[in-house]
Amino acid sequence: MSSPPVPYLDGGAVTRALAPAAAVEALARALRDGLDPETCPPRSAVPVPAGELLLMPAAAGGWAGVKIAGVAPGNTALGLPRITGGYLLLDGATLRPRALLDGAALTALRTPAVSALAVRHLTPPDRPLRMMVFGSGPQAYGHVEALLAVRRLASVTVVARDPRRAEALAAHARGTGVPESRTGTADEVAGADLVVCCTTARAPLFDGRRVAPGTVVVAVGSHEPDARETDTALVRRSEVWVEARSAALREAGDLLIPETEGAIGPGHLTGTLADLVRGPAPPPPGPAPRLFKSVGMAWQDLAVAVAVHRAATGGET
Repeated sequence: MSSPPVPYLDGGAVTRALAPAAAVEALARALRDGLDPETCPPRSAVPVPAGELLLMPAAAGGWAGVKIAGVAPGNTALGLPRITGGYLLLDGATLRPRALLDGAALTALRTPAVSALAVRHLTPPDRPLRMMVFGSGPQAYGHVEALLAVRRLASVTVVARDPRRAEALAAHARGTGVPESRTGTADEVAGADLVVCCTTARAPLFDGRRVAPGTVVVAVGSHEPDARETDTALVRRSEVWVEARSAALREAGDLLIPETEGAIGPGHLTGTLADLVRGPAPPPPGPAPRLFKSVGMAWQDLAVAVAVHRAATGGET
């Protein structure tokens, strides 16, 4: 018996199928339904001449799937996306393919949604936030849009290596309804309520001593033990929240490097994304900054891929 053709959702179809707010809710629903991120299979990384291939499998809630992502640093100079790949969504009971999704578009949707879910729980809802974003690539754009889905933004300050790309992102933020958006410098972190790091940097982007009490810092750019976007000073003085303790202690250089230096211990982690979603709610921001360190996990791809598939097929299960 022949199988029906597997539908392919290209980047545009993925983006059109699911708004950022819906992606945030898909992640929250997965955690409320009992998914345990600590049991998620670890990411496999295979070096190849162009960069590396990442293999990320997961299964939950009647579905299974695997993302094969390529990370090709040289693509940027060629005008091509740095992140490539695809996501194969499978029926959980039979493992028969149900859909193939553009992997880069899925990553660009799910990573900001993870950050937005954390920010929804870690920031007060009663006032607009002054946001600062490091980076000017797809993740930076995605984070502006996802965070606007969960919080009002008073301003967006963009810090990036390329001034033209930084201004383009600031103009995009103005076009989404945040008129006080502009380019800036790293020293301005002292005036931010929310700092988002989504870069390819391997060393700290700013002086963590300048971050104000109660400020939330989100770092998503690295999943390698020897790379980080935030410094030891910030980590040491912050409440630290992660997607899963197991993943963070395996991959998060932002935390592993300070631990190697002896600045923090394994008990420095405050809690996880599941703790935030399932409650009780954390207390109001205090004198310490709040750091959410994300490395990206396979269960997140699965949860958002299922939501994209259902939206694209009119709710088909």
